[in-house]
Amino acid sequence: MEQQNKTLRKALLKNSKNPKLAWQLFRRIPNPPLDSIPLLTRILLRSQMLPQIHTLHSFLLSLSPQISLPSQYTLVKLLATSGHIQDALSLFRSTRSHFPLHPPPHVSLYNLLLLNSLKFDFPNFMSWLYKDMISACVSPLTYTFNLLIHGLCHSDRLADARRLFDVMREKGCQPNEFTFGILIRGYCKNGLPLQGLELLDRMKAMDVFPNMIIYNTLIASFCKKGNVDEAERLLQRMREDGLVPDLVTFNSRISALCNSGKILEASRIFRDMQIDEVFGLPRPNVVTFNLMLQGFCGKGMLEEARALTESMKKDDIFFNVQSYNIWLCGLVRNGKLLEAQTVLKEMSENGVNPTIYSYNIVIDGLCKNGMLGDAKMLMSLMINDGIFPDTVTYSTLLHGYCTRSKVSEAKNILHEMMKRGCIPNRYTCNTLLNSMWKEGKISEAQQLLHKMNERGYGLDTVSCNIVIHGLCQTGEVDKAVEIVGEMWTHGSAALGDLGSSFMSLVNEDDHGRKCLPDLITYSTIINSLFREGKLDEAKKKFVEMTGKKLYPDSIIYNTILHHLCKRGKVSSAFQVLKDMEKKGCKKNLQTYNSLILGLGNKNQIFEMCGLMDEMREKGISPNVYTYNIMISCLCKSERTEEAISLLNEMLQKGIIPNMHTFELLIISYCRTGEFRPAQEVFDIASSICGHNEALYALMFNEFLAGGEIFEAKQFLETAIDKRFDLASFLYKDLIDKLCKVENLEGAHDILTKMMHIGYGFDPASFMPVIDGLHKLGRKHEADELAERMLEMVSEGKVDNKAYQNYRELNHMKQSKYGRDGWQAIVHRDDGSVAALKNLKRVQKGWGQGSVSSFQTPKHDILDD
Repeated sequence: MEQQNKTLRKALLKNSKNPKLAWQLFRRIPNPPLDSIPLLTRILLRSQMLPQIHTLHSFLLSLSPQISLPSQYTLVKLLATSGHIQDALSLFRSTRSHFPLHPPPHVSLYNLLLLNSLKFDFPNFMSWLYKDMISACVSPLTYTFNLLIHGLCHSDRLADARRLFDVMREKGCQPNEFTFGILIRGYCKNGLPLQGLELLDRMKAMDVFPNMIIYNTLIASFCKKGNVDEAERLLQRMREDGLVPDLVTFNSRISALCNSGKILEASRIFRDMQIDEVFGLPRPNVVTFNLMLQGFCGKGMLEEARALTESMKKDDIFFNVQSYNIWLCGLVRNGKLLEAQTVLKEMSENGVNPTIYSYNIVIDGLCKNGMLGDAKMLMSLMINDGIFPDTVTYSTLLHGYCTRSKVSEAKNILHEMMKRGCIPNRYTCNTLLNSMWKEGKISEAQQLLHKMNERGYGLDTVSCNIVIHGLCQTGEVDKAVEIVGEMWTHGSAALGDLGSSFMSLVNEDDHGRKCLPDLITYSTIINSLFREGKLDEAKKKFVEMTGKKLYPDSIIYNTILHHLCKRGKVSSAFQVLKDMEKKGCKKNLQTYNSLILGLGNKNQIFEMCGLMDEMREKGISPNVYTYNIMISCLCKSERTEEAISLLNEMLQKGIIPNMHTFELLIISYCRTGEFRPAQEVFDIASSICGHNEALYALMFNEFLAGGEIFEAKQFLETAIDKRFDLASFLYKDLIDKLCKVENLEGAHDILTKMMHIGYGFDPASFMPVIDGLHKLGRKHEADELAERMLEMVSEGKVDNKAYQNYRELNHMKQSKYGRDGWQAIVHRDDGSVAALKNLKRVQKGWGQGSVSSFQTPKHDILDD
């Protein structure tokens, strides 16, 4: 037997580079010696011949356990150490189930399997191994518990980790500094440094001394929490324990402070490290400088960051790609794109080769600022420098074009990307898919969905949400609802032909099944159903969502509240609010705005004021829309003075009113005949919103409606001087009223001024003036105006705009009223009087608006 074993080992070694032949040699021997199994297993592993290893395992199971068990455990050990943990666990479980009453393996094999389960992130394997270990009466070691606690902390099962820690001594294992360190790190990672601190106190009671790593972990965690005082106390305690804070300690503190926005405190420590030699603080290294540079850039403190880069250059520690990339990020984030491009060029000049990440930083900034040409040019320069774009580069550029609604250019980017052999990812395809839906290119979007599936990119929940949102936007909510229902069963396959024969698009595989609806899916559906007035269906979807263990967030609750309040269902809204707060979702600005809107529709001003007070108590600042709702309600109740008080409050708090704010107040004053306060509001509005067309049109129309004709005339004349578009000005009614109050000259002046500047306007405006001149016997002037009126009609200048050249419209378009017919009227021999008769017949077709019928356009107060 011994001779046979030696012969087989020689044969295996001779054929180690031919694993198939080695396997055949082993299989030919009727009773192969087990001593050769480790060698054969290594040969098979090198060639990834895992099926043969499973066959070898089956062969060993057929033998007596007393003979085969050591070889089985060796097989498992070799699989685990070579990284095949799933196969190792599979064979181990099979062996244990076949021979449960025979001696289990040594604790070292359990530890090896636990370690590799942790390394390859298989927490369920660790749980099974521990249970099997206990049932087999194998005594765990402290190292075993350390691995298990590490695995539980890694899976965020802190409570289980703590329970295991507490039973260690019952199992005969004493926690060591690594045990404490693992559990403290778990607490700190989950934002619970106080529990970690409690363990630190317990260490001393158990005569276990903390190491530098434990202190550094706790200090960094307290800094992240903003508890700098506790971090300082730990630093002092660390010194008392005979440990000198090292560079890692200080870098941890600076990093944590910068991440929590406490830049000035981090800067103080950094400065002390640079200049303080009395207390023996460690000198900052390049990591420290980079942390501070990142902190300054993140906070927008560019001057401080610039000064730091200059200091680093003097010390010759700036010239590395990490420091340059941090500086590039800072410049781009703060809008310094030209300087960022200069810095990118400077890198090469200083002997630092930019990486693809360096270029991507700047390209991303250019795309986000709409500088797509510059981004494309930079990509070309990058290619010339021998750095080829990656998926991130192309996706960034594609996203930039899609954001600017340039879908064709985005598709060209996609084609170029694939031509260069750069594989698009889901983000790339979803970006383009989203843009196609927004542009209404539904057939192209469907084609892209098919291509994504054909090329194996895989559709995900984001892809489905894009399609669902697109269908809702195009009014096909029922189809969207159908897709959501099918997603629970068929995953992304529900998108097939957009909800009809859903099995035609995506294969029903495991990936498809994982593509399930999320909160965004239901938020979109519920919002769309409410918008279409299908309240009952929206409620059903809400119940369905919670039944699927998807618990609503504040966004979904606020969506429901907004729609209920908008429809006047305030009592239902407050019931939803109770459920919202019960589920732990706090009220935010949008919640209050919706509730105030609902109460405003019911004119419940007292309750609205109560909500405003509650907002202030909770530290939630009302915004311009909150104030607009309140002002609107007060104005409708003719409580304009209270509304003005709210305007003053807005200005004092630095909340900038918008045009709608001023519109509400001006209309309220004018409708009650208080034109002087309206003028004062107009003056404030002009100083904030500028002298814009809408503001002047509002004042003109409201003053005219209120009978303040001469003041209205002044607003119109100013608007004409400013060359505003007069489409929303009821100037024809002003001219008519001026003529009726025997101010013919004023009406004539307005017409003359408009013609002189070059306005194209409603020719019917001439009629009251022409009639007035005829009545006064000023026939010559009347005929001149009539000729000018007919000339304007023939030119087609009827769009209320000022033209630089009176005749330019002749070359632009034909009269929309039929050029041939009007030319015939103009060139008739019976003169202007006959022309006027013809014009009067069609007068009703021109300028239908009148002061009495004027209505202020409605606005949704919550529209941003």
